[in-house]
Amino acid sequence: MTSLDLLLSRFSTDALAEPAPAGDVLEAILSTAMRAPDHGKLRPWRYAIVQGEARVKLAERVVASMKRLDPDVAPAKVEKRFSRMSTMPMTIVLGMHLRPENKIPLLEQELAVGAAAMNILNALHATGFGGVWVSGDVAHDPEFAAEMGFPAPHKLAGFLFVGTPTAQAKAPTRRPVDDYVARWTGASAVFGADA
Repeated sequence: MTSLDLLLSRFSTDALAEPAPAGDVLEAILSTAMRAPDHGKLRPWRYAIVQGEARVKLAERVVASMKRLDPDVAPAKVEKRFSRMSTMPMTIVLGMHLRPENKIPLLEQELAVGAAAMNILNALHATGFGGVWVSGDVAHDPEFAAEMGFPAPHKLAGFLFVGTPTAQAKAPTRRPVDDYVARWTGASAVFGADA
């Protein structure tokens, strides 16, 4: 498989089981973040790895955040989120170590975090693992972010669920790129996907 084939075959999945990457393999996967585009070389990404018994503690904090953000949150939603957060083989909490006072715009710092996370997802796939990037309301809760080690002005970019894809992990049909590309000729570009 060529490098391009590898990228074209990657897909997100939460149909994950043990094992998650460990040791030198995990270190290599996380090291791909250091190759992300990063204007100003600020390296604004931070990762908190959650495994084992800590998964339940994370799930409890997530549920507390959900209830803080919406006291009327549906019990079924709480139960589903608790189950998901407490059973994934590994969760990587995606932190954004932001520097508002820096000359590099915050948007570019946040985009660097996203690029680094994408490198990790590609590296997971390249090493036989899988993952999915999730966010939701909790990822935007400053109190929860502070509890996870990211006090303001820092934030969360979400969570990567990581593990070994199960038989239920199926790649969706890849959409053709044509509707998402236009040739710019001087007038505003028009995209088929927006028609």
